Amino acid sequence: MTSSKPPAPQRRSEATRTAILDAARERFAADGYERATIRAIARDANIDPSMVMRYYGNKEGLFAAAVTIDLRLPDPSSLSREEVGRVLVTHFLAMWEESDVLTALLRAGATNEAGAERMRGVFRDQVLPLARRFCPDPEQVPVRAALVSSHLLGLALTRYVLRFPPAVALDTEEAVAWLAPAVQRCLTAPYPQ
Repeated sequence: MTSSKPPAPQRRSEATRTAILDAARERFAADGYERATIRAIARDANIDPSMVMRYYGNKEGLFAAAVTIDLRLPDPSSLSREEVGRVLVTHFLAMWEESDVLTALLRAGATNEAGAERMRGVFRDQVLPLARRFCPDPEQVPVRAALVSSHLLGLALTRYVLRFPPAVALDTEEAVAWLAPAVQRCLTAPYPQ
């Protein structure tokens, strides 16, 4: 006779956390930070709202835990200077296609200070170091990284959030062909005179 013991508390706790985070990512991506509620997230995770509060404290704490972003950027030393724009645009499009977390972060960053701070952190910790490797003028690194981000986030906003039909209709190769030269120029071209 097999005994069916209840799952250990640690496994239940991890399963609950995972369910909450999965539901939060989907809800933040669909509704944005402002419209997503603890109650709706709890309902999506099939748990009581008090459990969300127990694990994450409040909506801001939940957002911070749910929307942790590692862009998994390629190692800058592995990239050729001549191809960095194409590689980055291709990489970012692949990331956006596979992750609702990025959409959630973009929505929240546009409407909420916690989301904006999270996006600034991603920029500071992940995009700036890559720009540092390719920028011909060290003093221009922050500006050039910001311009690269504006191109990439602009496409993401129009393609994945606002869903402009022409932006959505672009296949990946077309999007890369249009955007890569602009990103390349921002990273590697001499300062405009």
